[in-house]
Amino acid sequence: MPLGRTRAPFSHCDWIYEIKWDGFRALAYVKDGVCRLVSRNGNVFKSFPALTEALPDELRAGAAVLDGEIVCLDSDGKSQFEELLFRRGEARFQAFDVLWCDGDDLRYSPLIERKARLRAITPQRGAWLLYSGHVEREGEEFFRLACEHDLEGIVAKHRSSPYLPNSEPGWLKIRNTDYSQWVGREELFERERGNDPDISLWAECELACATAVL
Repeated sequence: MPLGRTRAPFSHCDWIYEIKWDGFRALAYVKDGVCRLVSRNGNVFKSFPALTEALPDELRAGAAVLDGEIVCLDSDGKSQFEELLFRRGEARFQAFDVLWCDGDDLRYSPLIERKARLRAITPQRGAWLLYSGHVEREGEEFFRLACEHDLEGIVAKHRSSPYLPNSEPGWLKIRNTDYSQWVGREELFERERGNDPDISLWAECELACATAVL
């Protein structure tokens, strides 16, 4: 599910709002005690063996496909991207959606129902698999708090939206332009409009992280 952009936060009763985690976006495919983490460009992450081994044990389902973010968190629960990039911290999986679970295709179900299913199959206090919560209606206040705590931003999602890439309304990220961890990273992770994202430096970095065994 792609992320669109909007500059200004907004509040609406039909939308929910989540933290924008600063890490590597991934789908987690879990089946028969085995987990594969697949990047947004289709690369299989191979450099997080402890995480892939632990996720099936913490998942409260036999098989599932989860959408989320591979992150490293500090003691305050904030993403630390350099810790993740250079493997200086323990990777976790922040799950914010479920596409499929124990034979049920959930992609056409409303987001708010998928979130409830996801909550049911993630541990209350997981060591590796974490549930990404949300707030309802109060997008502007939530964004203000995200900026106050120096987070990357928030993501706005329509509560009734299916998990279909071309569906409307989609998911919208709202970036904190003063986010401290973006200093010095713009050239590596953002390309000028019109460039092919598959050959961007971000994709090259993602591929390196996917194929390296560190």
